[in-house]
Amino acid sequence: MDDGPADPGAHRLVFVAGLHRSGTSPTARLLSAHPSVSGLTATGVKEDEGQHLQDVYPSARAYGGAGRFAFSPAAHLTEHSPLVRPGSAQRLFQQWAPYWDLSRPVLVEKSPPNLVMTRFLQALFPEARFLVVVRHPVVVALSTSKWAGLTPLRRLIEHWVTAHEIFLGDAPSLRRLHVLRYEHLVAEPAAALDGVGEFLGLDGPIPRDSVDGRRSSTYVQQWKALQSSRNPLHRRSLARIRAELGPRVERLGYRLDDLDDVRAFPPVRPGPPQH
Repeated sequence: MDDGPADPGAHRLVFVAGLHRSGTSPTARLLSAHPSVSGLTATGVKEDEGQHLQDVYPSARAYGGAGRFAFSPAAHLTEHSPLVRPGSAQRLFQQWAPYWDLSRPVLVEKSPPNLVMTRFLQALFPEARFLVVVRHPVVVALSTSKWAGLTPLRRLIEHWVTAHEIFLGDAPSLRRLHVLRYEHLVAEPAAALDGVGEFLGLDGPIPRDSVDGRRSSTYVQQWKALQSSRNPLHRRSLARIRAELGPRVERLGYRLDDLDDVRAFPPVRPGPPQH
């Protein structure tokens, strides 16, 4: 990596946020393919996530990990956290800096708990930009289940809802925010990435050759199989999911009964710049 000065003020810092299996890793890789952007690389930690390379704040693992962390009130960090203190921003940046190419003006850090930490990270890095990746809760839940042990599918979908409701509550406090639907990315990669590039102020297009639109097909088939199952346990479980979580999921722009019906994610308007 570059040996330039570890100065956050000399760079445009971008935090990519979104739950595990929401498409944050491929999104971060797409961004890092742009000549002006560097993501964390050669870190030796899972998915090159910055949360595992620092000691300023607890990682998602401290709150139960994938499919669980957003349930913990302690995981929701804001500008009022006691962890917002002198030296925290510089320490974070110095711990991440060895894994960035500091000759590039735009630096990307990607970690799932960023979704419930946006206001905290903004307090440390006031000029930071936040790119939030959102994906259908059923796909996220089914693909997370292999990591979540015996956690019921209903609980995994509830975690998705909880995390995104927290994010929406924090969004009006954010000054530089862009929401990227994973479904939009795979269906219209040029339009989706052009929007991201404009938000980040990048010159030239973000390479889009590696976008894979087939990633959700396995989970769509799994969900359809559950919906058509005659097993009474499955039927009762799905009925409970629809009754308890269906309306909350629809308010967030998705439907449980139709994974292809992608509505508008609730509008989020960044707050005014602070001087």
